[in-house]
Amino acid sequence: MSSSSLFSPSFLLTAAFACALALQLLAQVGLLTRQVRHVARHRSAVPAAFAEKITLAAHQKAADYTLAKAQVGLLQLAWGAMLLLGWTLLGGLDALHQALLAAMGPGLGQQIALVAAFALISGVLELPFSLYQTFVVEQRFGFNQSTLGLWLADVCKSSVLAAVIGLPLVAAVLWLMQAAGSLWWLWAWGLWTGFQLLLMWIFPTFIAPLFNKFQPLEDAALKERVTTLMQRCGFAAKGLFVMDGSRRSAHANAYFTGLGNAKRVVFYDTLLKKLNVDEVEAVLAHELGHFKHRHITKRMLGMFALSLGGLALLGWVSQQPWFYTGLGVAPSLALALGSSSSMLSGAQMGHIPGVALLLFLLVVPVFSFWLAPLMAHFSRRDEFQADAYAAAQAQPAALASALLKLYEDNAATLTPDPLYARFYYSHPPAVERLAQLQRQESRV
Repeated sequence: MSSSSLFSPSFLLTAAFACALALQLLAQVGLLTRQVRHVARHRSAVPAAFAEKITLAAHQKAADYTLAKAQVGLLQLAWGAMLLLGWTLLGGLDALHQALLAAMGPGLGQQIALVAAFALISGVLELPFSLYQTFVVEQRFGFNQSTLGLWLADVCKSSVLAAVIGLPLVAAVLWLMQAAGSLWWLWAWGLWTGFQLLLMWIFPTFIAPLFNKFQPLEDAALKERVTTLMQRCGFAAKGLFVMDGSRRSAHANAYFTGLGNAKRVVFYDTLLKKLNVDEVEAVLAHELGHFKHRHITKRMLGMFALSLGGLALLGWVSQQPWFYTGLGVAPSLALALGSSSSMLSGAQMGHIPGVALLLFLLVVPVFSFWLAPLMAHFSRRDEFQADAYAAAQAQPAALASALLKLYEDNAATLTPDPLYARFYYSHPPAVERLAQLQRQESRV
């Protein structure tokens, strides 16, 4: 290899991607290993702050559940890295592209088929982990309520829904990449943003009921408390609903969903079985805290800004020959365009939008991985703000009691590794969160 080729953009991208992937994998394995060691080291005793409220058996169950998930996580990390290398530098995406070109010839239809085939193959390759997590790990710790038939039905429904909703969107974006000129990414961003808003609006009414049953909240006392709380907080919802979460899992939760006049408050039936009225009110007050502080709106705006930047970057790199040749798809370029040259113009690159889109989606997470602790930090800050709001609108002790029950019932470890938590946790660790609530309660 000549010295000039060593410093070519294509080689530099290959080297940067390989190094970034190696560093990401080392960091992920290192952090997960720290988590495993830390949780295992503290398994034998309940932390002093929880000694009077959490039994040793519950604490050890949480530790064992965390360790079991970590073992699966290590396998997923290795499998994911191999698949990523297979799709990119080892030529997997190139091979799939060539096969579809031979079968269909070049054109928009072939590019849509490429994206669909990639999504299908990737989904199938991830299914064993989902199956194992549900029917081995979750089953072992008493959380799984699903059956194989229900799991398969969910997979089929999700696949059909993704095809019905996703393929038209993909087709529109790929068409824009070819037909809308150098600023196609701006039009694509507008389409993507509108699609996301539409999806948020239709999700509670048309999509969620495909997977779960939603019944109006019938508990009169709880309904009155919840309605009064929402009125006090200035929140209007279309309805209060109970979801049959127990059909699939013993885990408990509550959430807001929808947009505009389609907003709903949804309680898992498992949550209502585990918490009393005061605790449910406090949990809802926490969720209302996110609404009051506009956390959801801010996250949406942040997501739209990141998507705009990402599409602008895609608009540029999709016109660069080294973006393709550096990531293992050079042979397909010549075949797609009827040319033996690897030096392709920006106009020619526009004829392979599906390749550009898939390469970009595969590679960007590797380079953006190091933003994870920053995003987690902002998320934990929002959770503290929502807790503070809930403490002012409901009873701090009730929220603390509810959180403890949820930590115990969901087998969430009380002793995470501090560095792992700082890097990944979107919610503050239990010790920090409950200590903050105790300080707020003392000021009431």
